[in-house]
Amino acid sequence: MQIGILGGTGPAGTALAARLASVGIDVTIGSRSKERAQETCTAVCEKFPERSLPLHAGDNDMAAGCEVVVVATPWDAAAATAKSVRGFLDGKVVISMANALVKVGDEFQPLVPPRGSVAAHLQASVPEARVAAAFHHLPAHALMKLDVPVESDVLICSDHASATQLTAEIVDLIPDLRPLDSGSLSNAASIEAFTAVLLQLNVRYKARAAIRMTGVNLS
Repeated sequence: MQIGILGGTGPAGTALAARLASVGIDVTIGSRSKERAQETCTAVCEKFPERSLPLHAGDNDMAAGCEVVVVATPWDAAAATAKSVRGFLDGKVVISMANALVKVGDEFQPLVPPRGSVAAHLQASVPEARVAAAFHHLPAHALMKLDVPVESDVLICSDHASATQLTAEIVDLIPDLRPLDSGSLSNAASIEAFTAVLLQLNVRYKARAAIRMTGVNLS
């Protein structure tokens, strides 16, 4: 499988790219500048010299040409970035992981993007793609610690069953992550907004809070 990450040079995109590459997935880090993407790839590989991470650098067109595409840009650039490479995304699973948040004083507060969520706005911008919302609650700092498992549930929602299934298969490749089918894309609004709560917990308790649902048996 080849996964391209739009906005892959930011903290969230870089951390997810490294974690996916650590389990053998070919990942193309995309950016408006291929040179910047190359700098990010080099920095990650130098951080883990004992690993042969299958990371590649590219511009956004190259990342969008991969089998699966993750949008990890800042929330207010997600739809526009995806729309700029729309021709590469038709029929593909596109995973939205951005959260619309703002820090007011010492607290994080959720914003309401167009259509209610970043993921829904993204789907409207690339209607021929199959958008799934996932990976919102995984701290970038924890993802970058490749030798330490990230124990968390990953809530996935989409209006396309095939997108939910493929995203779950990707999550399953990462040890100690558990994919949970969380329904239609309309649920992305509450999933994205809850990230503000997790960030506030992390600040208050100096922690790396993650989500683990009890009472859900996948066997």
